[in-house]
Amino acid sequence: MGAADGSPPASAPAGPQAPPPPSRAAAASEPHAGAPAAPAGVPRGNRYLAAVLAWLVPGLGHVYLGRWLRGAAFCALVSAAAVVGVSLDGKLWRPVAGKPLSYLATPGAMGLGGGYFVLRTGLGYQGDVTAAGYEYGSAFLLTAGLMNVLLVLDAWDVSRGRKR
Repeated sequence: MGAADGSPPASAPAGPQAPPPPSRAAAASEPHAGAPAAPAGVPRGNRYLAAVLAWLVPGLGHVYLGRWLRGAAFCALVSAAAVVGVSLDGKLWRPVAGKPLSYLATPGAMGLGGGYFVLRTGLGYQGDVTAAGYEYGSAFLLTAGLMNVLLVLDAWDVSRGRKR
């Protein structure tokens, strides 16, 4: 039998072939926990929406981009720092005339996004300068805001395809 009688040559495989098994390197680079597979360098979602969501609620930008586990971990981390800061009666920075450091610290604290405005405007939170943990609380609140700013940048990079 052969090509002359219409049958496939003996060297040609019969039927569709299965794809080769993935290599160890390919398996190690797979995305985590429910995120759809996207090769590196491929943009995901709207980068502006991801950044705004990440600023408003810590971790929400990552959730929007399909990084559920990462988003939940970031939300827990930033929220825990903010809760510790509030429980220690730390200062939630705002601009104060004649105090130039307040103009540098306020954008950092505002990095908390929606949480900053809920605390400042909604709950009227100011902190208590006479509290024993005031300085530590102030550091926790400022750190929570700055961490969230870094997470906004991370969500931006993930949405642009620069980072997995």
